[in-house]
Amino acid sequence: MLILIAGPYRSGTNDDPKLMQQNLSKLESMALPLFRLGHIPMIGEWVALPLLHLAGSVKPGDEAYEEILYPVAHRLLTKCDAVFRLEGKSKGADEDVRIARERGLKIYYRLEDVPHS
Repeated sequence: MLILIAGPYRSGTNDDPKLMQQNLSKLESMALPLFRLGHIPMIGEWVALPLLHLAGSVKPGDEAYEEILYPVAHRLLTKCDAVFRLEGKSKGADEDVRIARERGLKIYYRLEDVPHS
């Protein structure tokens, strides 16, 4: 399965780049375990961050950020088979789960619930 890893990125950081990087590292920490279960992990920021740079974004919440960050995840969800939701408050990740449910995708909250392919 192609599995979108969703969780806090900007939430709770007050836009501190160091804290945002820590959140990204938490998201990325699930990529290898999912891969080892036979799946393809995906994180929206892996696609969005280079696009933000190319679009000239200078800070979280600016025009380019709003144009790109969440829409990337929403477009990815049209290709994904499931979402792996990490703990933590995140309106963006909650929206990813809502969209995934609407599309009938599987939602996982624990690694042990993700099947081995």
